[in-house]
Amino acid sequence: MNNPGLKTNYIFFIKEELPKPEAHLVQSTNAANGAANLGYSTVLVYPYKGLAALNPIKLAHPFKPQQTPAELINYYNLHDKLKVAPLPMPWPIDHWRSKFTDSNTIASKYYLPFHILPTTKLVHSRDWNFVKAAIKNGVPAIYEHHHHEDKRFEPEIVKNPLFQIAVTVVDTIRETMIQNGMPAEKVIKLHNGFNRLFMQRQPEKAAIWREQLLQDGRSHLVVYAGALQEFKGIDVLINVANEMPNVQFACAGGTPKEVEHYQQLAKEKQVYNMTFLGYVLHNELASLLQAADILAHPHCSGKAATFTSPLKLFDYFASGTPIVATEIPSLIEFQDTQAIAAWCEPDNPRKFAECLQRVLETHPRKLAGYANSIEFVKQYSWENRAAKILSYVDKSLLPPLLTA
Repeated sequence: MNNPGLKTNYIFFIKEELPKPEAHLVQSTNAANGAANLGYSTVLVYPYKGLAALNPIKLAHPFKPQQTPAELINYYNLHDKLKVAPLPMPWPIDHWRSKFTDSNTIASKYYLPFHILPTTKLVHSRDWNFVKAAIKNGVPAIYEHHHHEDKRFEPEIVKNPLFQIAVTVVDTIRETMIQNGMPAEKVIKLHNGFNRLFMQRQPEKAAIWREQLLQDGRSHLVVYAGALQEFKGIDVLINVANEMPNVQFACAGGTPKEVEHYQQLAKEKQVYNMTFLGYVLHNELASLLQAADILAHPHCSGKAATFTSPLKLFDYFASGTPIVATEIPSLIEFQDTQAIAAWCEPDNPRKFAECLQRVLETHPRKLAGYANSIEFVKQYSWENRAAKILSYVDKSLLPPLLTA
């Protein structure tokens, strides 16, 4: 992939095994994918366990960038320019609970300085330990931080010239980071992005989704895509479905345990017009969003509403499907755009149902999608986001662009 004597790699490190159906992993993998699409030698690094991790050859040469496997490509809608380098974590790593058998420690203290470092030009991660290890080993780093934490940032790291920029997704978290010691000039707010594959029209696949999901003579489909958790508004959405028995609802996302919980809750409330699909692979999700008459964003009020990242909102926009969203602080800046068909106060199933009914009447489904939504979201591509982040990196510290 590279001349071993050159530092060319842009490393994105994730501390969890892949793939998993979690929003932060969708974010991290797509951020890396966007950088790769810009033409940088981008490598997604993450741990793996099991019998394969015991292979002595892989343990001796653990950092081997390779083509992204089809499983990850389909799971997260990735492209062919991104490379991956799974790091073997053999037993007893993460089986014996100690600092010295923790996979994060192994990655930061062993794999990074001895195996990843020789070809690495820049590191990018949501894992603070890995970012610190990069700085201490003389590698410039970018840190992503998307949730409130009370922990102080070490001044010797954040004030180090190699610490290039910290990125968060809402102003409230940026303010907390500054309060916790992050220099104001080193932290920016930047929204997440959308995967450009969500823009490709898939009318045949969308028609199949509608045929599968529309039941009992119903002709309208409302889709929610995202985590299945109470603060995300799923309990509210079940009550909304109860208010609209003639409309079919479908939820994509969640772990098997969460799906089971909400299936049972819907049954207890005698809501029979709601289907829980579980995690839908991202190469199938785009057509599901295009199949809907309306996409629902029913987030609850409360602390989470001040920092929740509107990750799915950008994929919603790209689908061109009308959106009904709740008025929460992290979405306020989008209220002036016509890309969202209607806004509704949070925590109120009846009001949300009224909004949905009104939009069904004013925004008939279009096979080509609504152009204002599709045009609006183009500025939020993962590639544009990656370019914006890298504009804060000292030019001498940037990885070289690959030549064709």
